[in-house]
Amino acid sequence: MLEGLAQGFAVALQPQNVLYCFAGVLLGTVLGVLPGIGPVAGIALLLPATFALHPASAIIMLAGIFYGTMYGGSTTSILINVPGEASSVITCIDGHEMARRGRAGPALGIAAIGSFLAGTAGTVGLMLAAPPLMQLALRFGPAEYAALIVFALVVLAFLSRGSILRALVMGAFGLLLGTVGLEPVSGHERYTFGLPDLYDGIGFIPVAMGLFGLSEILDRAATTERVRLLSTRLGPVWPSRVDWQRSWRAILRGTGIGFLCGLIPGPNAVIASIVSYGVEKRASRHPEEFGQGAIEGVAGPEAANNAAASGALVPLFSLGLPSSPPTAVLLAGFLIHGIQPGPLLMRERPDVFWGALASMYVGNVMLLVLNLPLVGLFVRILRVPDRYLLPSVVLFCVVGAYSIANSLVDVWVMVVFGLFGFAARRLGFDTAPVVLALVLGPVFETSLRQALILSGGSVTAIVARPIVAVFLALAAALVLWAAVSAVRRRPATALAGQPPEPTIMSSGGA
Repeated sequence: MLEGLAQGFAVALQPQNVLYCFAGVLLGTVLGVLPGIGPVAGIALLLPATFALHPASAIIMLAGIFYGTMYGGSTTSILINVPGEASSVITCIDGHEMARRGRAGPALGIAAIGSFLAGTAGTVGLMLAAPPLMQLALRFGPAEYAALIVFALVVLAFLSRGSILRALVMGAFGLLLGTVGLEPVSGHERYTFGLPDLYDGIGFIPVAMGLFGLSEILDRAATTERVRLLSTRLGPVWPSRVDWQRSWRAILRGTGIGFLCGLIPGPNAVIASIVSYGVEKRASRHPEEFGQGAIEGVAGPEAANNAAASGALVPLFSLGLPSSPPTAVLLAGFLIHGIQPGPLLMRERPDVFWGALASMYVGNVMLLVLNLPLVGLFVRILRVPDRYLLPSVVLFCVVGAYSIANSLVDVWVMVVFGLFGFAARRLGFDTAPVVLALVLGPVFETSLRQALILSGGSVTAIVARPIVAVFLALAAALVLWAAVSAVRRRPATALAGQPPEPTIMSSGGA
């Protein structure tokens, strides 16, 4: 492991890779500061810019954008009470209250320092967890991968924001989209409508750009409410001794919670920040201060969402399966550069695996340096009028979608899914299951077909395999739990005169 890490630093500290790492974390911070853009749209927009790069350099830059957005999202949450991206929603509760009381500087400071410590600790966890999991994954055959994807999709629906039924519908829609193109075994055309551009299936990057980029721009343009920056001075950003005494335990707990939540399929960074906030409120000797500017309510969730970013990379690097929309776009970056993440990544491309991992140590140091002294510069980005900002993002979306394959079909795919994503937002549907199901659907189909061929068409032989049985049993248990919970809630909702709907968490907050 130490030899691999030394090799990784030899790659990450090459001058061009240091430059690409800096560009990634800087762009990630800027995209995190801009409300609503987030890591998915950011990576998708900038993916075409990496086509000419060496694979290691490209992954270093894209990963920097991913974890860089986690840092930038807290800035808008604290200063204007609008989360830069979804995982910073909880930071608004106490962070903005601190800013209103003239303590915006310490709030931004503890968010940056907590993010640095959690990001570094999460990278250590990734370094320790990924190699053993790769060894375990070598024992997986097609049947095990198919069962694992079934379990992942069920967990995704179970933990999605809003109704479980709606999440299942969106996931099923994503699986249907994954069937477009040439059938993986026989090569027959499916739903291509005679368009050669669809033989390889619906492009994932245009879909992600539409659902998370264009739809966000449309939603923001349709919102008449304007946000206002606080007129108070930021003050010193370095936390006081009392702030440190109140925050260090929250940072440690948030780091552990975030890394574990990052391993779970779904909106893991959002879940991590929500769980961390609840834990800190229960553990505090003064829970009544939460919601009134408690610094633990900033330190814990910010540490959690940054550690979750590192945890989410564990299944991507070791199994080749994304656990969240940002890692799904990152998977597309791997595939575009001809690299298949998974059990053989560390053996076949150690420069990419260890180089990307070592660059995360370097990138976290860069982010700390950027976010403490330059926070005033990032605040100025919020003053850019929407009439200039929104058309610029739309232009990047169109150019990025076209440049992937020089195809107008991809542009129209982005536009259609942008309108679909805008409508889904307004109707309360979470679009994350569509993206993950679109990525996992073809992998599931191929694995299932291979498993059936190897077993001679016997479903019983597949289900009898121990690992397959465990994953399917866990998936069935989650479905049964959701059904029983819905039945138990039915009498209460009927008495209240409201239609029953099984939900896990609302999309409006904690």
